[in-house]
Amino acid sequence: MGQKDITQKNFEAYNDVFSDIVNGTLFDGKEVIKPEALVDAVAKSQYKADDNVIHEQERDVAKYWTDKNCYIRLALLGVENQLAIDMDMPLRVIGYDGSSYRDEMNNDEIVIDEATGKKHKIRHERYPVVTIVLYFGKTPWKKPLSLYDVLKISDELKPFVNDYKINLIDVPRLTGEQVEKFTSDFQIIADYFVQLNESNDYVPKEKTIKHADSFLKLMSVLTQDDKYAEISREISHDEEGFNMCEVLDKAEARGKAIGEARGKAIGALNNTVEILRVIIAKNSWSKEQAMEFIGIPKSEFAKYAALL
Repeated sequence: MGQKDITQKNFEAYNDVFSDIVNGTLFDGKEVIKPEALVDAVAKSQYKADDNVIHEQERDVAKYWTDKNCYIRLALLGVENQLAIDMDMPLRVIGYDGSSYRDEMNNDEIVIDEATGKKHKIRHERYPVVTIVLYFGKTPWKKPLSLYDVLKISDELKPFVNDYKINLIDVPRLTGEQVEKFTSDFQIIADYFVQLNESNDYVPKEKTIKHADSFLKLMSVLTQDDKYAEISREISHDEEGFNMCEVLDKAEARGKAIGEARGKAIGALNNTVEILRVIIAKNSWSKEQAMEFIGIPKSEFAKYAALL
């Protein structure tokens, strides 16, 4: 499993984040689904292909929406993450959803009547499957948004081919009003991408980060910037009031420290090179003789020789 997949799953697996994503994208921010009504679902499903071999396919994150007693399943909700446009996304989603419906059928029970010895099938209530695709790419996702966008269908056949639309959220293209519909740590991530898309700049808000470790690691993957992962190892995750203002302050301070260290290293390197040039000119030595004379390790000969 790739680092991207692991970090996204860790962050979105929190019930408050997952419910916030669903409520913010599907229900206009209304708290239809409460965190306590979510139960983890197995993200993997199995199917038998034409080669008669059992294969697995895996969602990013999946949870059951249940009743208040967490007894009756009301729906299976899945979240998929995309950093790039996938022309086969509708095919992938219909595969995930179809596999989940197949699992519902496979969960029916076979019981034996003790009096007659006959088998009876108990059919469990069916529930809907909903998949949300979160897209974080720089290029707007215009298509594909449905099965019709993927398939080449003749006019004669089209009336008999069912379309299948996906619930895609183009995060960087959300409006400020839509971002405010979210209330969890996901709001900070959405706001970051929206601001960069609109002005190529980011001004952090003083919203407290609840799940700091998973949040920063995910930001590192989504932005392809290691500074967030590095900061995650430096901060106290229990610190109250930790927000993106502090994250960027630490990043700036860390950047200055790294820059100063690099500057000193470059200065020392240039100074050593000048000393080597003087020794070579004064003694008519080879580069190797001069480097050996001042004690440079042989493993670094090539680095200094390239500068002489």
